Amino acid sequence: MPPAAAPSPLARSSGYIPWGLLAVIDLHDCRPDRLTDPDAIRHFMPTVIHAIGMRSRGDLALDRFGDGELEGWSAMQFIETSSITVHADEVENRCFVDIFSCRSFDTAAAAAIATEHFGGTATVRTLRR
Repeated sequence: MPPAAAPSPLARSSGYIPWGLLAVIDLHDCRPDRLTDPDAIRHFMPTVIHAIGMRSRGDLALDRFGDGELEGWSAMQFIETSSITVHADEVENRCFVDIFSCRSFDTAAAAAIATEHFGGTATVRTLRR
């Protein structure tokens, strides 16, 4: 395991105010049919955006690429306060959802929507930046 990154100089100084929140949602034992279906991934984005009170900005980028076991679907949607990414691992039935926003949001609600949509069990980590 690589060593943890050192905090930024701003994070070490007193009075540091985080600019945003990152929710890292790792889903394991997902429904395989949801990971291989671009329409399922396409449907997830507006559902989670609505659930956390955000608004999308621009078009969804959704593409299948990679080689061998690394081939799969990835999606990225800008939201007015930053972005949401999804990476589907069809081989291990995992899905990785990252949401970053400079406006606070309910990370538990985001994880619940992701779990409901893709199935499986979620591990959620949050980071204030």
